[in-house]
Amino acid sequence: MSSGKIFYIIGKSASGKDSLYKEILKKTGLKVYTMYTTRPKREYEIQGREYNFTDDGELKRLREEKKVIEERTYMTVHGPWTYFTVDDGSFDKGHDLLMIGTLESYVSMKKYMGEERVFPIYIECDDGERLQRAINREKKSRTPDYKEMCRRFLADAEDFSEEKLEAAGISRRFENLDIAECRDNIIEYIDRVLMQQ
Repeated sequence: MSSGKIFYIIGKSASGKDSLYKEILKKTGLKVYTMYTTRPKREYEIQGREYNFTDDGELKRLREEKKVIEERTYMTVHGPWTYFTVDDGSFDKGHDLLMIGTLESYVSMKKYMGEERVFPIYIECDDGERLQRAINREKKSRTPDYKEMCRRFLADAEDFSEEKLEAAGISRRFENLDIAECRDNIIEYIDRVLMQQ
C-alpha cells in the first residue's frame, strides 16, 4: 500500500466542514476521496462529488468482496441510512488525500491505514452559530427537513463528546468563526505535516 497522507476533516453538523473541504481542495494539491452512502441524494448534490450514492445491494456486494473499511448506519426519520468507506483503489495511488467524515469513521480509518498516515482536522463552531447555519441551509431546500436536521444536531452532542474526542486522540482544534482564517490555519497545518515527509 502506498504511503500518501490522509487529512481527515471531522466536526459537528453545520460547523462548516463542507465549505472548508471545498476551500482547502482549491488551495492545495490534495486529491479527493469520496465516501459512499445509501441515503438519497439531496437536490443540490452531485453523484461522486459529495458522496458515491448507492444502495443496500451494492453495500452488500462490497462487504462480500471485503472492500468496506468502515460503515455506520443511522436510524433517521426516513429509515436507516448507511455511510461507508470503501477500499476502492484510491488509497493505493500515493496521493495525499482530503477526506471528510465522522469521528467514528476517522478512528476506523486510522486503525485500518495506520496512525502515521491519517491526520485529523477537527472543526469547531459555537452551537448557536451551527444551529442558525443548519436552519438557513434547510430553508434553501425545496422540501426542508427540520426534523432530521434537529436529530443530527442533538446526536452531535453525544457523537463528539469530550470523552470520545480524547479517546480518538483529537488534540488540535480549528475554530471556524471566519472561514478564510480557519482555512488558512488548516492549510498551514497540512503544509507542516507534508514537509515532514
